[in-house]
Amino acid sequence: MKVFDPNYKLLDEMYQDEYYPNFLVDKVKNELQKVIDLLESGETDTKVVQETLDNAVCGINDLQEEFDENDSEIETVARDCIGVTVAYILEWFNIPIDMEEAIRERDW
Repeated sequence: MKVFDPNYKLLDEMYQDEYYPNFLVDKVKNELQKVIDLLESGETDTKVVQETLDNAVCGINDLQEEFDENDSEIETVARDCIGVTVAYILEWFNIPIDMEEAIRERDW
C-alpha cells in the first residue's frame, strides 16, 4: 500500500489566502482526506474511487453556504486549487481518472 506524499500540502494556495477561513479550508481538506484514506488502503477500482470522489465533492458543495456566511466563496482560485489537488492525488496513486471527471459533481 502506498502512502500519500508527505511533502505535498493539500490546498496550500487556499490556506495562504486570507479570503478563505482556515477552518473552512480544513473542512474541504477533510473531504479530500477521505479519498486519500481510501487510496492508501490500496483501493484501485476506478468506480469505487469515483464514488468516493463524488461524495467528497458533494461534501464540498455543502460548504458553500458556510463560505458565504464567512464572507468567502468557492470561486476561481479555490476551484483551481481543489482541482489541482485532486489531480495530484490521482496522479500520485496512479488512478486513471481525468480531473474534470473526478470533480464532476461540483456546483462551484
